[in-house]
Amino acid sequence: MAATEATASSKITRTYHPAPVDLRVPVQGSALLTMTPKAEKPAKSEAHQVTQRAFSMIGTPYRWGGTSPKRGFDCSGLVNYVFQNIDEVDLPRTAREIYSMRGNPKVARGDLQPGDLVFFRIHNRRTVDHVGIYVGDNQFVHAPRRGQKVRVSDLNGDYWKRHYTAARRILPETLAKADMDNHRFD
Repeated sequence: MAATEATASSKITRTYHPAPVDLRVPVQGSALLTMTPKAEKPAKSEAHQVTQRAFSMIGTPYRWGGTSPKRGFDCSGLVNYVFQNIDEVDLPRTAREIYSMRGNPKVARGDLQPGDLVFFRIHNRRTVDHVGIYVGDNQFVHAPRRGQKVRVSDLNGDYWKRHYTAARRILPETLAKADMDNHRFD
């Protein structure tokens, strides 16, 4: 952003660059012009984008095999839709395949951060068959089952506690950590 001032005897041009401290520029004589740059909004982290997009899908009907808000979602379709525009995240289609991906570390339940994926064994005790997106405060967004809608559920609820299997970190840990420290998920 450039500011220009002209007087009868001379033309003075000043260019201001945003900085975290006041910029002091001498103006005609000994007077000082003080400018405090407007703080730029930090870019929203990927974890924040994921959780906000997940929240925006609440109320969408469940549909087996569904992958869009228009037609409805199953659990992995919701996860794929929410993560689809996140750089360097390419997820397989099913909850079991997402859970089995290499390179995404398991996360202890006490270390969950917004944007982590939580996995459950519901119908088959041998393999993962349900996935949701952790959004903080022991809450996760998921598409539960036929006849229901995308919703927020509590990991500490008896049903979910009984079927909980594991969690995986899909987003880089530093982004998820920064998001938890800097953003509220209202």
